[in-house]
Amino acid sequence: MPLVVTPQSMHFEAPLPLRSGASIAGYDLTYETYGRLNADGSNAVLICHALNASHHVAGVYAGQARSEGWWDNMIGPGKPVDTERFFVIGVNNLGSCFGSTGPMHRNPATGEVYGADFPVVTVEDWVDAQARLLDALGIDQLAAVMGGSLGGMQALSWTLQYPTRVRHAVVVASAPNLSAENIAFNEVARRAIVTDPDFHGGHFYRHGVIPKRGLRIARMIGHITYLSDDVMNEKFGRQLREGIDLKYSTQDIEFQIESYLRHQGDKFSDYFDANTYLLITRALDYFDPARARGGDLTGALAGTQARFLLVSFSTDWRFPPARSREIVKALLENRRDVSYAEIDAPHGHDAFLLDDPRYLGVVRAYFDGMGRRVGQ
Repeated sequence: MPLVVTPQSMHFEAPLPLRSGASIAGYDLTYETYGRLNADGSNAVLICHALNASHHVAGVYAGQARSEGWWDNMIGPGKPVDTERFFVIGVNNLGSCFGSTGPMHRNPATGEVYGADFPVVTVEDWVDAQARLLDALGIDQLAAVMGGSLGGMQALSWTLQYPTRVRHAVVVASAPNLSAENIAFNEVARRAIVTDPDFHGGHFYRHGVIPKRGLRIARMIGHITYLSDDVMNEKFGRQLREGIDLKYSTQDIEFQIESYLRHQGDKFSDYFDANTYLLITRALDYFDPARARGGDLTGALAGTQARFLLVSFSTDWRFPPARSREIVKALLENRRDVSYAEIDAPHGHDAFLLDDPRYLGVVRAYFDGMGRRVGQ
């Protein structure tokens, strides 16, 4: 039987101070929960989402076909993060376009849609907002915080901002900051959006249009970086679209990989918000806990108290294993309890979402060990 879930929303009137110096008040956070919180509240697990994901982490919606949560292979009854043992919370971040207050919503102070005026948010701001939600849910300490990619950055930030509130941190396919190459990819994607004639300086809602061309290109750029060269060659190679031959055209879609990327771009532009894309990629760029210490990651992680599991994938060139090993090294230098798994997988960055039995087995074993230490 699939896990049937219902989204929930919580309103926060008090202003949330942001790292930019601005603040946001009168905002909502959309979230979902799976399983039950035990009597002493010791089995709560927070899942942090990546760029284009949401609070819908696991399960399905009643009456909706193909509505599985984005990490449904990882979280649920009998799965590696077992909701028969753990109380799991998925939260949609501020600035997103999947329910929590974001650029598409009205600013209660002005009555106008935020648009480009939505304040810039950071990973640290998201963690602060998540902490407020947990306070409201009566959760003082997390058994674990877990995330992949940008979600892994949030999990790491939790251990720095609220060290006594996290017993375990599971950081998957992530990094302590973005490389210059990653920032460059993000900037090219953002330029595609802001130079779309339908962007209107971020206030396109007023004009009744969507900068779909820019969103399509942004998604195509991003999607290329999520896949490995091996996967692209195996799935598409140099194959032409079915039933066509070379047209010797600079405009037509001839190769299967071109058709696939166009399809991904079209889908993305139908459901994602352009201002949200700008906000979230900027949050990725800004995250760097070692910056205040002149790049000293060991010093930056000195205040952590959690136990850690880090997982990386051999063909992930967006967040390569070397970046995870930087975190592992810094934690070990601080004498933290760290487990590390480097999975030899062909799938690139997207591997953290897929059904690799070795990867799922590592996470299952870690949570099984954790489960034996919490009240059931």
